[in-house]
Amino acid sequence: MIPAKFDYVRPSSLAEAVQALTGGGDDAKVIAGGQSLMPLLRLRLAYPDLLVDIGGLGELTGIHDAGDALVIGAMTTMYSLIRDPLIREHCGLIAAAAGTVADPAVRHLATIGGSLAHADPAGDLPAVITALDGTLIATGPGGEREIAPADFFVDYLTTALAPGEILTAVRVPKLGYGWGFRYEKFQPTAQAWAIVGVAALARRDNGHVAEARIGLTNMGPVPIRARAAEAAASGAEASRQALAAAAANADQGTEPPDDLRAAADYRRHLARVLTGRALAGAAGAS
Repeated sequence: MIPAKFDYVRPSSLAEAVQALTGGGDDAKVIAGGQSLMPLLRLRLAYPDLLVDIGGLGELTGIHDAGDALVIGAMTTMYSLIRDPLIREHCGLIAAAAGTVADPAVRHLATIGGSLAHADPAGDLPAVITALDGTLIATGPGGEREIAPADFFVDYLTTALAPGEILTAVRVPKLGYGWGFRYEKFQPTAQAWAIVGVAALARRDNGHVAEARIGLTNMGPVPIRARAAEAAASGAEASRQALAAAAANADQGTEPPDDLRAAADYRRHLARVLTGRALAGAAGAS
């Protein structure tokens, strides 16, 4: 289909982009790689009056070492996340999840900022950043502000970004000694959205899991921390049997969709199974 009519601007700086977005009001949208927005435009599920293209803003690209954390520019592509040595050394979960996104053509264009700002609960990166306790950085007419994932993701395809604000970066703590990670995902084809995904982190100490963090993909209108499973895994023996028992709590507090792709009960089952696998992988369980 053909998108509805809209105006288009390509600013040369972040300040110009914020100004253009603010002037466009509630009917203005930011476009980066376009891998999520373009299909909505073509199907006329989105009707922006103005598109603000930030694809040329190099200041929003790249990964920077900030001491105990990494700062990832919003325009950094999935392909770059997979290959970047800082990501692979300090936040390998991001690289692992980015490698499962769609196909190589999409990964060369899709950006981390676009994935997060689009806020599709079936997207992979929102649950990953949630599990990592990352911080989302937005810039708007009032300057810069930091937003926790629990506050950023408000509802289906809805974020806490205010009118005129642009997601400009993500800050993620470096994973220290003893931390392992795994991203498990069930999808009907390699290019499809996840039916369910699990981002798991585990810190192993003396044969046990000292701490666990788990983010769930597509188990509700927003990414969800599996708090009950985290609590059950913390202190458990780092064995597949013990972690599978902890994962039996993974679907507590979730609201999985019931649609043509999968029933809600099936998604609950997948969440438990995939969480067990992800925890075992993250903890190096035998």
